[in-house]
Amino acid sequence: MTDHLSVLDRAMANPAKALDELNRLRCERSLSHFVRTMWPDLEPSTPLVEGWPLEAICLHLEAVERGEIKRLLINVPPGFMKSMLCSVFFPAWLWGPRGKGHLRFISTSYAQDLAIRDNVRCRDLMGKETFQRWWGHQWEFSGDQNAKVRYENTKMGFRQAASTGSALTGHRGDILVVDDPHSVGSAESDQERKDALFWFGETLPTRFNNQKEGVMIVIMQRLHQEDVSGFILGSAPGRKALKGWTHLMIPMEYEAERKCSTPLPWADPRTTEGELAWPDRFAREEVEDLKDTFRAAGGEYAVSGQLQQNPIPREGGMFQQKDFQIIDRMPEGYFRICRGWDLAATKDGHGARTAGIKMAYDGRRVIIIDSDAGRWGPHEVEEAILACAKRDGPSVTQSLPQDPGQAGKAQKSYLGAKLAGHDFYFSPESGAKEDRARPLSAQSEAGNLYVLRGPWNDALIKEFCSFPAGTLKDQVDGGSRAFAWLLMNRPSEVGAAPEVL
Repeated sequence: MTDHLSVLDRAMANPAKALDELNRLRCERSLSHFVRTMWPDLEPSTPLVEGWPLEAICLHLEAVERGEIKRLLINVPPGFMKSMLCSVFFPAWLWGPRGKGHLRFISTSYAQDLAIRDNVRCRDLMGKETFQRWWGHQWEFSGDQNAKVRYENTKMGFRQAASTGSALTGHRGDILVVDDPHSVGSAESDQERKDALFWFGETLPTRFNNQKEGVMIVIMQRLHQEDVSGFILGSAPGRKALKGWTHLMIPMEYEAERKCSTPLPWADPRTTEGELAWPDRFAREEVEDLKDTFRAAGGEYAVSGQLQQNPIPREGGMFQQKDFQIIDRMPEGYFRICRGWDLAATKDGHGARTAGIKMAYDGRRVIIIDSDAGRWGPHEVEEAILACAKRDGPSVTQSLPQDPGQAGKAQKSYLGAKLAGHDFYFSPESGAKEDRARPLSAQSEAGNLYVLRGPWNDALIKEFCSFPAGTLKDQVDGGSRAFAWLLMNRPSEVGAAPEVL
């Protein structure tokens, strides 16, 4: 009891010192607290914007420090503090608060000057007054090895900066940090990408001091199916995933079917489709601006890869842009016509939409005539279906998905009554969206897919070309439904190919 009172007495006598000591202890136990505490020393003019992605990254890096994770892959959008956390604060936290000044780091990036930049930031952080006051007694920088590319301390720890592809001859580390192994441009070059993969697979693993205990951290945005992340995850065609890797993946907008969880007691906390990951840092307006920027440079492919961490091939998805042939008018001939619907009752936000795709087929040629898509409430969905049916006319079949069970029967009866005088068809959905899209994809590959020119063309083609990795799939699903009905009711006549104008 006396000891506890004496501690309390000392704290009461000098509360500022007691708070300082408490802050130091919290930094030693928590990487995220260390980041919050030291941030003003490193970035005095830029306030730290906190959010759960920061905590998630720190949580996994703490597991690395405890020895629970030896291989860690982190995929996050640009601007998520990946370099600051993994290449600046984490090494400083290990050398200072965790008392592991003996650890040796090799930090790499696609350009050596970026790795050097973070080397210098980390060294600057460890030279700050607060860091030196709390942990400076543990070691000192070695005067003869204190350069930007490499510096050492008196505990025999060092940090070495290098670029992707460098030989690293003579250098071996305990922790290898690979921060953006590809630039956006190099990931598009087959040869440069292959060179990076060869370096990652053949050179880097030999650079450990101890092969059994060595740690590797890869943190990057996705740029290509066959980038370093794809190599690790086995997402490239014909490859298997590497064993022993923990994958932390945070897309900018939530996709329920790709919800990430890891062996740690952590999972993506979002529940709403399209919900932003870090709205205090990237609000909806900023995210939409980023999308526009990426689309201007690389289309939906760039949005899917860099923001959603789900790259798709520019030329090799289920649908390719070059296969959509724009025509200015319907050709002569006998066509059956159907509008296929994909239904959702999402009025606001950025989740699933309702989409109705009007499509014609003459036994060989498939023509997308119109698309009507939007985020509407249940009543507005009904109004959209009835408006399209009226506009299309009674000869155009409206094909609608039927929910299972009694609710689906009631919906069919209700909408069927509303569609009196029009041709309509209900059927339950079966199989994955990708499987339902394959027949239409085969037609596009065969050169049989045409699109009637309209203001909706660009959005529809982008969505098809980003399928199945893209966030939006509604128009593809509506088109798949329309084509499935048309295949069952194909006309017997086959006309001449439409004139492409």
